[in-house]
Amino acid sequence: MSHLLELKNVHAYYGSAHILHGLSLHVHAGERVALIGRNGVGKTTVVNTILGLAQLKSGQVRLGEKELPQPRPYMAAQNGVVVVPQGRRIVANLTVEENLQLGAAVGRKGPWNVAEVYRLFPILQERAHTPGTALSGGQQQMLAVGRALMANPSLILLDEPTEGLAPVIVDQLATIFKQVADQGTALLLIEQNMSLVVRVAHRYLAMAKGSVIAEGRVVNSREGLHDLESHVMV
Repeated sequence: MSHLLELKNVHAYYGSAHILHGLSLHVHAGERVALIGRNGVGKTTVVNTILGLAQLKSGQVRLGEKELPQPRPYMAAQNGVVVVPQGRRIVANLTVEENLQLGAAVGRKGPWNVAEVYRLFPILQERAHTPGTALSGGQQQMLAVGRALMANPSLILLDEPTEGLAPVIVDQLATIFKQVADQGTALLLIEQNMSLVVRVAHRYLAMAKGSVIAEGRVVNSREGLHDLESHVMV
C-alpha cells in the first residue's frame, strides 16, 4: 500500500523553540488516521511542518514519491494534500461560492466541483451568495471542508474540525467525513473529541512532547473510547 504522506524522524522548530522531536508517521491511500494528544504536544506543528510554516531542521517529509526538503504551502496542494485549518479561515469579503472556488485554484482534476460540493452540503447551495463569514460555525466548517474538496485532494488534514461546535453539528460532520473517505479521500484527523475519532478513524497515533508515543487500531466501542482517552491524558 502506497504512502500519501510520510514524516520520518522529523525535528521541527519555531525560531529556537524545538517542537517536534524525531516524529515519524505515515498515512496510506484511503486511510482514516487520527492524531490525538493533549494541547501543546505538537499536533498542529505537524501540519505546519508539512506546509513549511514550522522550520524543518532534520528528517524527511514525503508526499507520495516526492521528498520535500524545504516544504512550502503551495507544495502540499500541488501534491494532493490539503488542509482544513484550525479556526476554518473563511475569507471574509468573499461569498460562499467564491470561497469554494478558491479551493479549485490549484487546478487538480478529479470528481469534486461546485455541484458535487453542494450535493454533499445542501445548506451551502442555499447560501451560495452569502458572505462566508455570515454562516454559523458549523456551516463555516462545512464550507472549509467543501473548499478543501474543490482541490480534488488525495489526503485532507483536518485540524481540530469540531472545536467549538455543538454536538449535533459534530454528529453531522462525522457522517460527512465518512462519506468523503468512502469516495476515496484519505483523512488525517487531528482531534481531541474522542467520540468523533472512534466514529471516523481506522487507526490512531498518540502524541506527547513532540513525538508519536503509541499507535493502534481504533475500536468503536466504550473500551476503545477509554483506550483513546487514556492516551490523551498522558
